Amino acid sequence: MKVAIHQPQYLPWLGYLAKWAAADLFVFLDTVQYEKNGWQNRNRIKAREGPQWLTVPVHARLGVPIRHVAIDTAQPWSRRHLAAIRHAYATAPHFAEHEAALEDLYACPRASLSPLAVASATWLARAAGITAPAVLASELGADATEPTDRLVELCRAVKADTYLSGPDGVTYMDRARFAEAGIEVLVQRYEHPVYTQLHGPFVPNLSALDLVVMHGRAGGEILAGGNRWERVER
Repeated sequence: MKVAIHQPQYLPWLGYLAKWAAADLFVFLDTVQYEKNGWQNRNRIKAREGPQWLTVPVHARLGVPIRHVAIDTAQPWSRRHLAAIRHAYATAPHFAEHEAALEDLYACPRASLSPLAVASATWLARAAGITAPAVLASELGADATEPTDRLVELCRAVKADTYLSGPDGVTYMDRARFAEAGIEVLVQRYEHPVYTQLHGPFVPNLSALDLVVMHGRAGGEILAGGNRWERVER
């Protein structure tokens, strides 16, 4: 059982979904602190004028868990985001087949960031043909607060014997604890693929939305093609 564990991100990039595609189960780590100016509430699309940020406005105090972050519903952000996506991708080859789903995503009222981020990532994963199931960390009963202990507890909760780590995560974890628990650690070394885009020269590290509206379900093979995995020793 290979498990990937990652914080919920709004309209995540290719590497995020590539990790999901390599896993048997994906865990949304909604129990850790919200990061200001991170990727949990924003990402970029490729507009006609160049890369454009789509940011969900939130109310968040220092140290609050992601699952408790409230969206600023007084701002018409959802209407603006959908309009920006239409403006950027109306002529994309696969935009029409996904337009209704995008309308549903933005029409659904959500008061909290985590459900929105989870919904956006799940929709992108399914649109790219990724079928591995996903669960919330908050539903698994792992109460540890120390980062490595938390990950090991989550792996044990889902009976995983392999943990798929991002390149940043492996720098802070205590690898020996994974070995003691009998859990192998593989680190993602993602090589960003180049694919056909609208609006001029190729721009990497955008939301996977860019790939999905351009290449449809073939986008899953394209993003997964960038996966490279390195076995981690103690």
